[in-house]
Amino acid sequence: MKKLFSLLLVLSLVNCFAAFSQGTSNDTLKTIFNRKSVRTYKEGAITKDQLLTIVKAGMAAPTAMDKRPWEFVVITDKVLLQKMGASLPHAKMVAQASAAIIVCGDLNKQAGGKDADFWVMDCSAAIENMLLAVESMQLGAVWTAAYPDKARVTLLRQTLSLPENIVPLAVVPMGIPTGKEKPKDKYNPAQIHWEKW
Repeated sequence: MKKLFSLLLVLSLVNCFAAFSQGTSNDTLKTIFNRKSVRTYKEGAITKDQLLTIVKAGMAAPTAMDKRPWEFVVITDKVLLQKMGASLPHAKMVAQASAAIIVCGDLNKQAGGKDADFWVMDCSAAIENMLLAVESMQLGAVWTAAYPDKARVTLLRQTLSLPENIVPLAVVPMGIPTGKEKPKDKYNPAQIHWEKW
């Protein structure tokens, strides 16, 4: 009887683990396919813990030679958010956002030295991780470019007192979504090439 009970317990644990593993995988894919650019927000704050989780997700991204050249400026001050929204032509929604994270690259830390461009790829991977984290938390965010637009880079550099070696790649406004924006099915089999072009 004890052997049968032990066997049933082991089988039950194996089945639970398999179900958990499959659920986790499906949850990840669900988050990826549900991600959307959210530009309209309801009133409400994002907590410091939530913001830290989002930044930690960004820092979990891969980087060239594991250099991690990213820096994150987290903004929750309403006056500063409104000032940025009024100044950045493609990021006006920042004014209504609960917070914004400016993802920057440190030219002195990136793989390949100061004149390389690996920081752009590294920080882009961090931004995508952040957007997925936001989606998984039932929040909303949108990626708005700063770099390579010189006027936007200069504006952010002055507004945030960024050192010369720190380049703002993007402003990511975020907040509680209104539900207006919906995910898009972007799958296009015509853009898949097997074995050769």
